[in-house]
Amino acid sequence: MSLKETIIKERLPKHIAIIMDGNGRWAKQQGNARIFGHKSALKAVREVCEGCAELGVGYLTLYAFSTENWNRPKMEVMALMDLLVSAINTETDTLIKNNIRLNAIGRLTDLPEKVRTNLLEAIDKTRNNTGLTLTLALSYSSKVEIVEAVRKIALDVEAGKMSADSIDGDTVNRSLYTNGMPDPDLLIRTSGEYRISNFMLWQLAYSELYFTPTFWPDFDKEELYKAIVDYQQRERRFGKTSEQLCDGI
Repeated sequence: MSLKETIIKERLPKHIAIIMDGNGRWAKQQGNARIFGHKSALKAVREVCEGCAELGVGYLTLYAFSTENWNRPKMEVMALMDLLVSAINTETDTLIKNNIRLNAIGRLTDLPEKVRTNLLEAIDKTRNNTGLTLTLALSYSSKVEIVEAVRKIALDVEAGKMSADSIDGDTVNRSLYTNGMPDPDLLIRTSGEYRISNFMLWQLAYSELYFTPTFWPDFDKEELYKAIVDYQQRERRFGKTSEQLCDGI
C-alpha cells in the first residue's frame, strides 16, 4: 500500500500552512547561488499544490516572503520579485485548469507595482474557481497583522460601531488578513528549523506542528503525505481530555 493510500480522507486537515525554508542552503549544497534555490523551489510549490488539490484539502497557505525578507541583499530581493512575476504569469493557466483559487495576504502595497499588478490579475482570473484556495503570504508579518487588526477594532470602538466590552475572539478573527479562512490545522516547516518566524501567530494557536529536515526544493508529494499521515496519528484535544473526546463531550 502506498503512503497516499494510508491517508484517511475523512480526517484531512482543512487548512495546511507551510513555511518554505532552506532554498539558499540547498543551492549552496549544489554549489550554486541562492537564487538557484529559489527557482528550484517552484517545483515543490507545484507538487504541494497538486497534492493538496488531489486529496481534497480546502486551503493551502505558503509563507512566500516576510516583511523581514526585505532586509536581504538588494540583488536577491529583486531577483525574487522577478521570479514571483514570472511564476504568476506561468502558473495562472495551470491554476485555472486545476480549479485552484489564488489569494494573497500581507502588506501587498509594499510589493513593486509590477508584482502587485500581476498578482491581482491572477487573483481576479481565478476568483471563481471552487477547489483548493492557495494563499501566498507576501510581505507578511503576523505581528503587523495583529497590530493592524487592533487598530481597526480601536477605530470602530472610537466611531461608536461597537463597544469595548463586545470585543471577543471572533472580532479579532474578522479583522485579520485571514478573515473568512479556517485556522490552519497543520503547519509544516522545512529545512530542520524549529521556529514559527512571525507567521500566523494568532491562527496557529491550536495547529499541529510538523518539522522536517528536508529542504524546500526537495519537498514533494511524498513528503506532503508523510506530514499528513503524521498529523492523522495525533490526538487533537483543544484543551479537553482524551476521555472527553471519546465520550463526545
